[in-house]
Amino acid sequence: MAQSHGMMSRKPPGFRLFGGANSLRTYQTLVLVLTFFAYTCFHMARKITSIVKSALDPQTKVGFSHWGRLHTRNTLNIGWLPFNTVDGSALLGEIDVAFLAVYSIGMFFAGHLGDRMDLRIFLTIGMLGTAVFTTLFGAGYWLNIHSFYYFLVIQMISGLFQSIGWPSVVAVVGNWFGKSKRGLIMGIWNAHTSIGNIAGSLLAAFLLKFGWGWSFAIPSLIMAFVGLIVFIFLPVNPEVMEIGIDGGEINCEKDTVKEPLLEPGQEVKHQAVGFLEAWRIPGVAPFALCLFFSKLVAYTFLYWLPFYITHTPIGSEYLSDAMAGSLSTVFDVGGVLGGVIAGHISDRLNARAVTAASFMYCAIPALFLYRTYGSMSIMWNICLMFITGMFVNGPYALITTAVSADLGTHSSLNGNSRALATVTAIIDGTGSVGAAIGPLLTGYISSQSWSAVFTMLMAAALLAGLLLTQLVCAELRGKMAPNVSKNATDAQGSYSDEV
Repeated sequence: MAQSHGMMSRKPPGFRLFGGANSLRTYQTLVLVLTFFAYTCFHMARKITSIVKSALDPQTKVGFSHWGRLHTRNTLNIGWLPFNTVDGSALLGEIDVAFLAVYSIGMFFAGHLGDRMDLRIFLTIGMLGTAVFTTLFGAGYWLNIHSFYYFLVIQMISGLFQSIGWPSVVAVVGNWFGKSKRGLIMGIWNAHTSIGNIAGSLLAAFLLKFGWGWSFAIPSLIMAFVGLIVFIFLPVNPEVMEIGIDGGEINCEKDTVKEPLLEPGQEVKHQAVGFLEAWRIPGVAPFALCLFFSKLVAYTFLYWLPFYITHTPIGSEYLSDAMAGSLSTVFDVGGVLGGVIAGHISDRLNARAVTAASFMYCAIPALFLYRTYGSMSIMWNICLMFITGMFVNGPYALITTAVSADLGTHSSLNGNSRALATVTAIIDGTGSVGAAIGPLLTGYISSQSWSAVFTMLMAAALLAGLLLTQLVCAELRGKMAPNVSKNATDAQGSYSDEV
């Protein structure tokens, strides 16, 4: 009776009030929808600064354009101190790196806490905290704040709350879905990253005409509302909802649970995995280091693509801030397709490392072509940006979703799925260090040469692919072995043998 009462107390308030569903599929659908919109909001809030960046720092364009449209815009928009100075781009880059540095450090702690807390409450805290501090950044517009340190500190605290989101949503989804089609399911689900970027770009660009503060305030209100919905309705795992993987009820012993990702009937002790133990899981370190360079590329585009577009003539014409923000969404549209394709291919081939490495190698010529020919015309820019987004975001999406969930339920854990949030945090946290370094370096390098920025990105893509070489070889040997069993050909089983 006490155990039943404990389960009831952990159920979302919405289910305690209105009752639960009888179908496993219903819960799975609800989990996908709620976590999808939750992380869409995280990326929507994260994207705003890249759109507002040109409004805060328009002065760098004055004097190097021969086009009247550019000069007219700058006479109307004088920017915002302290970002409209000669060092404006560097200051914005420092804010980006401060945000991402705290985000990456916080990710490690968030994963550790996520395996030990109610993920529904933990995710709600992250969403509401992000909404509050994103609003406070925009409040600088109405309060006429021009202190660099105000914006710096606000972004750092926002990064801390943002770090809660990813390990929480991946752990929840991983609790409800098995491995067979995880790559495809999570590839489709991971579209929230790109859709969040698109929504943030379009909404922030639209609201700029009312004042840049509104570009922060309105998305924050939307995020707070979605956070409350998550708190009311998100089912964290089948154990809490008293649902088995076969759709029936289960009887849970104290500290023991049947995991939906394991073989039927297998039981494990409900103990969270330690941080160092999670690092030792075969495959975690190489994928984490690969993501370091993959996110360096992806986040450089996330934070600097609209700025790059406004500072680069396309078809002999400079675009407005709003137009550049809207055009930059093409990169994320390509990222949606790339994530789905990468997930589907990795499922069909049962080869995560081969898929991720192949996409990273293809990103190198895509980056070169976009830099070389993207300025020829709007149509060329759109096509090449779409292709670049597909190859850059494909492996990034695969590693942060399906790979993280696979490794969080690795066979070496003997079925203990309580490593999900920790492993996800390690992989994405390491990647986020690269995500911090890329935009920071871009802030300094771009003032000298955008070609040098793209050279850096191509080198990062190459290193990301090379870091998976050992795992790629293991997967290929597993495929070519004549008398290998089905379990032995599983990619993660290969990692255990080879790493």
